[in-house]
Amino acid sequence: MSFLDTPNIQAISHALDRAAYRQMVIAQNVANVDTPGYRTVDADFRTHLANAAGQEEASFHAREVQGLLQRPDGNNVSLEREGLLMAETQLKFRTGVELLRVEFRRLQTAIQGGGGS
Repeated sequence: MSFLDTPNIQAISHALDRAAYRQMVIAQNVANVDTPGYRTVDADFRTHLANAAGQEEASFHAREVQGLLQRPDGNNVSLEREGLLMAETQLKFRTGVELLRVEFRRLQTAIQGGGGS
C-alpha cells in the first residue's frame, strides 16, 4: 500500500469510475433516441455509491429503466430525462474531482510537515 492508496482516494476513485460509466450509459441512450425498439438503460448511481463505500468492488451495471413512456416505435428514450441525468452526473464527477484535489492537498501538507509556522 502506497501513501497514495488511502481509503479516501480509493472511495473517490470508485465514485469517479461509476460517474464516468453512468455518463457513458446516458450517452448511449441519447445516441439511440431514434432507434426503433430501443429501451432506456441506467446505472443506479446512489445504490452503487452507497455499496462502494463499504465494499472493494461492488457490481455496477446498467439495467433497463421501467415506467417510461413508450413511443409507437417501441423506443422510450426521453431527451429531457437524459439531459437532466447528464447534468447531475457531471456535477457528481466534478465534486469527486474536487474531493480528490482536497485529499491530495491534505497529503501534500502532511508530507511537508503540516504547514505550520
